[in-house]
Amino acid sequence: MEDQKSRGLARRIAGEIVMSPNPSDTIRKWRGIFDISQVELARQMGVSPSVISDYESGRRRSPRIDTIHRIIDSVFEIDISRGGETLNSLERMMIPEVPEGVVLAMKEFSFPVKARVLAEGIDGDVIIGEELMGRNIFGYTVIDSVKAILEMRSGDFIKFYGLTSERALIFTQVATGRSPFVAIKVGGMNPGLVVLHGERLSLVDELGKKIAEKENIPIVVSRCSTVGALIERLREVA
Repeated sequence: MEDQKSRGLARRIAGEIVMSPNPSDTIRKWRGIFDISQVELARQMGVSPSVISDYESGRRRSPRIDTIHRIIDSVFEIDISRGGETLNSLERMMIPEVPEGVVLAMKEFSFPVKARVLAEGIDGDVIIGEELMGRNIFGYTVIDSVKAILEMRSGDFIKFYGLTSERALIFTQVATGRSPFVAIKVGGMNPGLVVLHGERLSLVDELGKKIAEKENIPIVVSRCSTVGALIERLREVA
């Protein structure tokens, strides 16, 4: 935990747990993001798996800050022992700077939300990947696609992912959806879900659909009347 990026990430996760209305859900969320079982985490911490289970179910009172740091350190240590892939990905995502007006809204969920639930919450139709809509989504980013394409390089799209790629990237002002999917393909990191929204959107571009199918990215088209209505509905999801 000597690396400055790792310390910064640890502080962000600890802060999210402390400030969460449901710390147990947030602890479970982060364990899930790192794909670590309760047994693995308990072994690393030197406690019984029932202790982790009690924290995540709310049966045990919210952990003190020193316990939260022990949990985070143990999660990081397990990931490092596996090669540090998740930790490295998250650290690369800690770059919030994007041109003004590109990101319209951004949120990390305190607990995972099924892609299907998010889609239903924004009056969404599944276009591609019906079988993938049971996956967990851990946050969302609402993007002005026109500004993003004009002002950002495709490789900079990583900045939209927040702390995890298992999120919904929601592109507004979309005409066909081709440009967002080409940028995702070139950027080399796949979101858990793509939502398209636009007054002129009628048919999703075939190339975009082919990229989504090949990369296992479900596509949802939101029928919300305006971007403002879309963001309001998102806030009600989680």
